[in-house]
Amino acid sequence: MKGAVECGEVLRKPLAIRAAALAFACLAFFYLGKHWSDEQPQRLVFLRGNDAGRPGEAGASSPAVAISPNANATFNVTSLVGRSVAPSAADLKPPPPPSRPLLERFGIVDGNGTMAEDFDAGEVGGDIEGDLGGGGENQTDVDSGEATGLAGGRVGVQRFRMCAARMREYIPCLDNVVAIGKLKSTERGEKFERHCPGEGKRLNCVVPAPKDYKPRIPWPRSRDEVWFSNVPHTRLVEDKGGQNWISRNKDKFKFPGGGTQFIHGADKYLDQISEMVPEITFGQHTRVVLDVGCGVASFGAFLFSRNVITMSVAPKDVHENQIQFALERGVSAMAAAFATHRLLYPSQAFDLIHCSRCRINWTRDDGILLLEVNRMLRAGGYFAWAAQPVYKHEESQQEAWKEMEDLTARMCWILVKKEGYIAIWQKPLNNSCYLARDAGVQPPLCDADDDPDRVWYVKLKSCISHLPENGSGANITAWPARLHHPPDRLQSVEMDAYMAKKELFKAESRYWNEIVQSFIRAFHWKNLQLRNVMDMRAGFGGFAAALVDLQIDAWVMNVVPTSGPNTLPVIYDRGLIGVAHDWCESFDTYPRTYDLLHASGLFSQEQKR
Repeated sequence: MKGAVECGEVLRKPLAIRAAALAFACLAFFYLGKHWSDEQPQRLVFLRGNDAGRPGEAGASSPAVAISPNANATFNVTSLVGRSVAPSAADLKPPPPPSRPLLERFGIVDGNGTMAEDFDAGEVGGDIEGDLGGGGENQTDVDSGEATGLAGGRVGVQRFRMCAARMREYIPCLDNVVAIGKLKSTERGEKFERHCPGEGKRLNCVVPAPKDYKPRIPWPRSRDEVWFSNVPHTRLVEDKGGQNWISRNKDKFKFPGGGTQFIHGADKYLDQISEMVPEITFGQHTRVVLDVGCGVASFGAFLFSRNVITMSVAPKDVHENQIQFALERGVSAMAAAFATHRLLYPSQAFDLIHCSRCRINWTRDDGILLLEVNRMLRAGGYFAWAAQPVYKHEESQQEAWKEMEDLTARMCWILVKKEGYIAIWQKPLNNSCYLARDAGVQPPLCDADDDPDRVWYVKLKSCISHLPENGSGANITAWPARLHHPPDRLQSVEMDAYMAKKELFKAESRYWNEIVQSFIRAFHWKNLQLRNVMDMRAGFGGFAAALVDLQIDAWVMNVVPTSGPNTLPVIYDRGLIGVAHDWCESFDTYPRTYDLLHASGLFSQEQKR
């Protein structure tokens, strides 16, 4: 009874009365709201009042009530809610990786070892695309190693088609029949010079080898015999067999070592020259020789045993494949002609220039061809001429001899010896004789601004090239010391160095010596029987010098690109051979010439052009 009285007293307190009233009001509002929302359309009510003090208004107005424009609209919310569907197993797979783009270009590693992606490797026409190998596509899967098609995101490999069989000895810049046919004149040998195909007409196929082609017979056996199937031509046998040039014995060509003017053999012929002029001293004072109209190059072939390297040259003319026979024998040679342009060798390159029945009229056009010989002949060097005017007594031959005597005298050459069918002249050591000539004597000295080492597509000039006043080119040391002695002409090379050029010269030699030693150990070069080698970017000739030092029985054609410093005079002063060339054009040699092509830094250098 007491508890009930206390509870009544609590309820009569003001706080309790207020709490109960609040709870009752909440329940009433909840009920009214639910009832209104279920039975009445939904209406959204907006209360808006004008802001007091707004500019342009006198004062604030009373609040206003507005009904939503969607007050009478009805919505089916269930149509907006999709049914809940469990995802399938296929939907749970991850999306496929993006396909790899096809490679449009090949990267080239530059001099810093960085892969350059903007080097264009050339175009491959759609008509010459093929698979690599025999059947089907042969693309490499970089992930799994399996061969798949391009649809699988793999890299496609393209190859060139084979050329026609008739092109097996094709030389692009010498066999351009269309360009040769358009020449206005060919009387000065223009058809034997370079006429390279233009854009869109360049070689776009792989030149095939002859049927039954075999690996070359190794040097020194190749000096005396080569496989018939490698150079299957018999015209020289028919035309020159009686002069001991070449003969055929079953499946081989044999080379007895003779020539038109030395039918008893090149060795006896070389002995005769040495006896006529003892100062020539093959292998010491005379190291680098040019053999003009070389035939099958027996002269140069037998000079190898005397520590002499010979540049054997002849045009690609009626003497079918003479240069190709020389190269197959393992003799340093290239196709070249005395015609209307300078040969691609520097001034003062050769210690001896030899012409044995080379069928060149040296006195034509005021002696322009002999003046080209003079440009390439080293100061104090020798010119040996074995030809009919030297020894025959017919009136026409004697007249030709008198013309030769007169021209060489005006060029200040000294006739050192005339014996049998050989005549040998010596070029002066300096310009004193030229300057002492009477005024108006022809041929004149070349202009002071003429560069005798500039040879790429330069016309022949009817003038005598100046010799350097400091004696450079003439004051070289004897072989083999000259191979590693920095020559004076090193300082005239235009490059980003002056005081350090000798150090660069020596450093390059040391570098390539170490590299070639590693090549010999790793790749067993001495077992590969390399013979014909080309250095496509030769620098100072350090790579070729290393082969000499390490006794690799090979010769090197040192190519100096016209896009870089002209180091070719230095190469010849070292006792090596080489040629200037622009690698945007084809090189003048037969297919299958070289056993090794060395191209250190070539592509990164040409990429900058």
